[in-house]
Amino acid sequence: MNTSRRQKRVASLIKEEVSRLLIEEVQDSFSGLITLTKVDMTADLRTAHIYLSIYGTEQKDAIFAFLDKKKGFLRKSVASKVKLKYNPMLIFSIDPSPEYQMKIDRLLEEIKKNEK
Repeated sequence: MNTSRRQKRVASLIKEEVSRLLIEEVQDSFSGLITLTKVDMTADLRTAHIYLSIYGTEQKDAIFAFLDKKKGFLRKSVASKVKLKYNPMLIFSIDPSPEYQMKIDRLLEEIKKNEK
């Protein structure tokens, strides 16, 4: 994906603000560690794809339901701090990279075992 400098800058600002909101609003409501790993912006800057990693809890569905319920508040808070022409729609999803990394590590271990 070819992202512009503006997309990266806006993604960074949104990541900073949503991270702060996650700590203040969501982290206290649930046990475990919620980490915002990455924000991707669409080319028109109207949609922010926010990737989260959740550790230490099995309440992932409850966390995403809570975020979905608070989406309006989060959008309003982001809009008040990040001045843009359009208030971006926030889409939360789980970050697939930790599972991908574990899969690669497992494959490398299998290769090492097969070489011996």
